[in-house]
Amino acid sequence: MKNIILSLSIVLLLTSCKQETPLITDTATSATLSSTPHQETSVAYKTLEVNGINIAYREAGNVNNPTIVLLHGFPASSYQYRKVLSQLSDEYHLIAPDYPGFGNSDFPESEAFDYTFDNIATVVDSFLEKKGINSYAIMIQDYGAPIGFRLATAHPERITAIINQNGNAYEEGLGEAWAGIRALWENRTEETEDALLPAFTLEGLKWQYTHGVRDVETVDPDSYNLDYLRLSRPNAHAVNIDLFYDYQNNVKLYPQWQQYLRDNQPPLLIVWGKNDAFFPESGAQAFKKDVKTIDYNVYDTGHFALEEDGNAIIKKIREFMKNQNK
Repeated sequence: MKNIILSLSIVLLLTSCKQETPLITDTATSATLSSTPHQETSVAYKTLEVNGINIAYREAGNVNNPTIVLLHGFPASSYQYRKVLSQLSDEYHLIAPDYPGFGNSDFPESEAFDYTFDNIATVVDSFLEKKGINSYAIMIQDYGAPIGFRLATAHPERITAIINQNGNAYEEGLGEAWAGIRALWENRTEETEDALLPAFTLEGLKWQYTHGVRDVETVDPDSYNLDYLRLSRPNAHAVNIDLFYDYQNNVKLYPQWQQYLRDNQPPLLIVWGKNDAFFPESGAQAFKKDVKTIDYNVYDTGHFALEEDGNAIIKKIREFMKNQNK
């Protein structure tokens, strides 16, 4: 009798497993695997001391392949580019640094490090030089744009191409979500600073990732939860408000960056989330004024377009880069 019961239990267990299999199939993962036939290589997590600051970075791919430097936005880190690092490392050398005060890099006190875009770009420039990287494409998003364009204007001969995912360089590309920061620029007071604090809450950070997406379930919750943990560190709010305030100096440099584009005509790939409240599609369209030939692509998603449309964007990057290296 015990043997019969045991046999029936095994049959029921196997039947249950067969019935449950479709329910645990991750369709997003299946789509990812089927759409990325290229062999992936491992990502290394490293640190390099630059001007007394330990800069954390992710690196993948063969250093003898063309290099793409991945420059992240606010409030993110190199984690933002995890899909790019994984999927493109078979053909490209990829390197993604965390800025000082971001990601896993050191977070020096503001007395020791002045948090401006000039200084962050200087650190990234020194980081690349210390790594011996002097010919590279840049992928820019949000804060990555003012840092990337500083690199490009300082060393135009080093930039082989620009991959632009919601990285702005035009006044018309500043959306309605900048209202609070513009008020800070006009009059920096405790009141205008406090008005920006909701951007550092978990709800505010989640909104930046999920606003404008078609399907919230495509957004990795680790992204905004990691950002929230880092922005909860002592002095993090003050440092990032300093950067909000300094962003007006980026706007002042827009004419210089636009001149760089006109003079150098770098190969330019636009992969833009059109529902971005910070950098709407008008920012993408503005590049057409200064760059004669653009591989122009707009996606029905938000600020962090790689979250929802990463596979399509990465496929486009691969095609674009192959055209540059023929």
